[in-house]
Amino acid sequence: MQLDTQTEQKASALKAELKSKGVKYCVGAYVDIHGVPKGKFVPIDHFEHFAAGSELYTGYALDGLGQRPNDDEIASVPDLDGMIILPWNPEVAWFPADNTFHGEPYAINTRVALKNQLREAAQMGFGMNLGIECELFILKYTDDGKLQIPNSDDNQVKSCYDVKRFLDRYQWLDKVSTTINDLGWDLYSLDHEDANSQFEFDFKYADALTMCDRYIFFRLMAKQYAAEEGLLATFMPKPFADKTGSGAHFNMSLYDLETGENLFKCPVAEDPNGLGLTTLGYQFIAGILKHGPALCAAFAPTVNSYKRLVRKGLMSYYSWAPVFNSYGKNNRTNSVRVPMGGGRFESRNADAACNPYLAATLALAAGLEGIRENLDPGPAMEENLYEWTPEQLAKHGICELPRTLDEAVKAFAEDPFVARVLGEELRNEFITYKSEEWRQYHQRVSQWEIDTYARMF
Repeated sequence: MQLDTQTEQKASALKAELKSKGVKYCVGAYVDIHGVPKGKFVPIDHFEHFAAGSELYTGYALDGLGQRPNDDEIASVPDLDGMIILPWNPEVAWFPADNTFHGEPYAINTRVALKNQLREAAQMGFGMNLGIECELFILKYTDDGKLQIPNSDDNQVKSCYDVKRFLDRYQWLDKVSTTINDLGWDLYSLDHEDANSQFEFDFKYADALTMCDRYIFFRLMAKQYAAEEGLLATFMPKPFADKTGSGAHFNMSLYDLETGENLFKCPVAEDPNGLGLTTLGYQFIAGILKHGPALCAAFAPTVNSYKRLVRKGLMSYYSWAPVFNSYGKNNRTNSVRVPMGGGRFESRNADAACNPYLAATLALAAGLEGIRENLDPGPAMEENLYEWTPEQLAKHGICELPRTLDEAVKAFAEDPFVARVLGEELRNEFITYKSEEWRQYHQRVSQWEIDTYARMF
């Protein structure tokens, strides 16, 4: 791949800047089908070659990149605008990256898919803003493979917002928070979440591609700082059956590409439904709901995800997790929630293990379809849907979201919309890997089975 003159000059200037700051290596991190970053480390002296896509990869060695052992290699091309010098190792510069194949964008790559969908939105005059709420657990991983709350004092049944337990993890929290702000992401809130040793960080929304890049980096950063304390930062959606799980709520809106105006925002008094959304916003939500079951596979992509998406786990109170394909105002029993003041909405079934590029691609495509087809999401649901009977739900046309990864993957496979958006190859890769994930899980013998059945008969 040859760089054009402007990009070559940009790469040369960036190389000089990085060398002046003591950077020795650079990595262009693309992601596999699971959203796990992959890449080679290149000495800074070869930065121009790196920027031009010099690094080649055997795609068959990675999950979900659609290659066989006899295929040509794929390349990695860094996004020079996304550079981050690692705060914990300033000799390394990180770049989000795309894959190419024979010099062309590689279709079986989720970041490429999101960029394609953003171009579709741009043709309609829209950009997409996205905020992702970052929830995770900080735990000990014991020698016998168990997860353990590191602070035995963090043992309250309802520990949400607890100040004392927050301060117990202050060193780690401050490292993460300081880095977020040093990177210019504008942290505005952090707290001890609902479960023991669970925390949430909220920083300012950005355009969808930038936010997805940041979420991938956030997961790496959180793990690094936890490891420095001998702990594990886990984005497993549901580490404990008797505690709430970790979401990654997607807060979405469209903006006008020319003016930057939020196209979902209107005064609450001018919205007949009182939610502070424009017609465009409701149409977008309607598209999300139309494809809700299929989208669930991307928002909640693991076996473990569906142990979070339950009305109650093994606890005495409701889980907060969305199990219904519905929307409402400040009602957390819906999968789509419009926060107070409107102007955006959140998809609450997204969890901490999602590949953000894949989830954002499908969410944007579904919303744009809702706009094109002038869809109506119907009335907002303001009741506690956890307490409704199946008959009540059916009366209001509300269906439950998939209850297992198997159900979600089947919904994903059966919705023609997915293939139209992702293309057959990327769609099929997701189905292949997630179907195998379910098969392997389903055939394992769990400790629960041993405890329940070994001496029963």
